[in-house]
Amino acid sequence: MPHKRNPILCERIAGLARLIRTNAFASLENINLWHERDISHSSVERIIFPDTTILLDYILDKMNFVLSNLKFNRNNIEKNVNLTRGLIHSQKVLLLLIEKGISREEAYKIVQSSAMKVWDGEGDLISELLKNPKVTKFVDEKELKEIFSSTRLLERVDYIFERLELS
Repeated sequence: MPHKRNPILCERIAGLARLIRTNAFASLENINLWHERDISHSSVERIIFPDTTILLDYILDKMNFVLSNLKFNRNNIEKNVNLTRGLIHSQKVLLLLIEKGISREEAYKIVQSSAMKVWDGEGDLISELLKNPKVTKFVDEKELKEIFSSTRLLERVDYIFERLELS
């Protein structure tokens, strides 16, 4: 895939992760032997413990390399988010309506009804919600626009990067 950067590293990471999962399964099979006077589990542990820790160290190193060299096209991110016409914000709208006092069942019906219209090609979610008097009775346009703001999607990015020591 010539249009991708470092696909071989990510494929390698995915493949090695399967080995780690396999080692986890082998260790789970050892649990039922702990109370036995049998030491057959130790032969498995002598292999899976070092292999798993070495693999994990390698995977983390390669993943750090991939993430530190990751490139973003901010214009395309915004464009891709907007392709959903607001549907990706439906859960946040649902939670806001519940917070405002609407039952979860009723809020779900309201948001789903508007979302289905958007799926069928009618406008965007915020416009559909603003047409609904059940929504506007509890939420004003300003509150909805805040929920649909793309800056809200990114509000914790700096914190996440800081925690990952990537900033």
